[in-house]
Amino acid sequence: MRESGILLPISALPSRHGIGKLGKAAFDFVDFLAKSGCRYWQILPLSPTGYGDSPYQSCSVFAGNPYLIDFDLLAAKGWLCSADYDGLEWDTDASKIDYERLYRQVLPVLQIAFRNFQKRKPSGYRKFCTVHKRWLDCYALFMAIKTANNGKPWFEWDPSLAQYEASAVATAKKQYAEEIAFHQFIQYCFFTQWEALKQYANDHGIQIVGDIPIYAAYDSAEVWAEPKLFQLDDEKRPTVVAGCPPDAFATTGQLWGNPIWNWDAMKANGYQWWLNRLAFTMNLYDVVRIDHFRGFERYYAVPYGAQTAEHGKWYKGPDYALWQAAKARFGTMHVIAEDLGNITPAVIRLLKRTGFPGMKVLQFGFDSDAQNPYLPHSFATPNCICYTGTHDNPTLRGWIKSNSAQTNAYAMQYLAVKKESQLPKAMVRAAWSSIANIAIAPIQDFFNAPPSDRINTPSTLGGNWCYRTAETDYTEKLCKKIRKLNDTYGRTASTVSSEPADVPAKEAVQKQ
Repeated sequence: MRESGILLPISALPSRHGIGKLGKAAFDFVDFLAKSGCRYWQILPLSPTGYGDSPYQSCSVFAGNPYLIDFDLLAAKGWLCSADYDGLEWDTDASKIDYERLYRQVLPVLQIAFRNFQKRKPSGYRKFCTVHKRWLDCYALFMAIKTANNGKPWFEWDPSLAQYEASAVATAKKQYAEEIAFHQFIQYCFFTQWEALKQYANDHGIQIVGDIPIYAAYDSAEVWAEPKLFQLDDEKRPTVVAGCPPDAFATTGQLWGNPIWNWDAMKANGYQWWLNRLAFTMNLYDVVRIDHFRGFERYYAVPYGAQTAEHGKWYKGPDYALWQAAKARFGTMHVIAEDLGNITPAVIRLLKRTGFPGMKVLQFGFDSDAQNPYLPHSFATPNCICYTGTHDNPTLRGWIKSNSAQTNAYAMQYLAVKKESQLPKAMVRAAWSSIANIAIAPIQDFFNAPPSDRINTPSTLGGNWCYRTAETDYTEKLCKKIRKLNDTYGRTASTVSSEPADVPAKEAVQKQ
């Protein structure tokens, strides 16, 4: 079946509160997708943003981002009134996310909601805490201690707490009980809102494509509480950290800095931790994009303390054994393998054994010759996802600007256009006309957005993850344009004919 989708992080949705939320704008975008004939909405990780404001450097691989909680939905429950949040200034530039302002203002608003929530807790709250107990209790404790330490990373806490000594942890649970309950409440709000949005999307024929970052951040609840999962020394310092070797895009490589999984320890119990993580994520989304898939075959490890990624080494990963265990537990899995970067024959064999579709990014297709595997005529199988670009790529206009004259000339020749300004539209059309089962483009490529609207530039700090859209961007004209593209290339999804019986979240926002 030929289908299509749009890549748009929740954070980039229209909002009057500084960042995209899980409320009305999100439901409206589902309607936009359904009317345009798209099947998939690809989002970035929903986890709390961490170092560099990145959702790929989060304090938890399980928790939801508090910034995305919709205040209007909390007001509809009687936990807030509009003056609690509409009276605050959330941005000075409506086109950019101001994370520092969110850091200062979101939690105090949620504290107000928490106080009102405590007066009469919903019947489903206890069940939520029980269902998510495996990760929630540890995460809430981690955040409570971090708050008490003015946001410092766990390795700068009192040594007894940093080393997760039982007596210190037990004392902290009693000492910070109220703050722990607050962070449990935040996660209850997030997941309640997310589940309502996902249900609405599914009822309207839209599938959510989520994301699993392959690594956890060093300053995370997982590393703090479960150090045996990682390659750490006796003081819980990483022995090696993750990254990518030098290439044409980064002459000194990419130094991500994440601790690396202790695959030998995980193998001993059948990779149960990773299987539990996959189970959680597959319940959260309809399709899961596995970031840095090649790292399961071999991973690149850099000595801890190195200033660049130039002197790392490749080590054998779990390879197919992890996915064999996953298939034994879950059966069919709806997974997209992010197979970009240094792809070896061994990685190709792993991908083939799993049967997961890989990614074909058109922006990578025009810097060599007709043998380039990212050119549509080179696609060996429809079992792939064709992207114009990803969140780590420039907008198409930015791509054109950064290219050599030779690359743009080849792209114009290949796509049969006479002007560079015609390339963005032609690139989208090439993705949709390809043999790939699914074609996806970032929303910016439908807007013909300028270079400044890029989401992320890898290996840089500052100015990333700030992209936002406005209500006026989502016009009827654009919707019809995308629908026509889907109709032309046989990618129009079947629509849901009737309104779902229960859409309380959207109705609650509309009543505000």
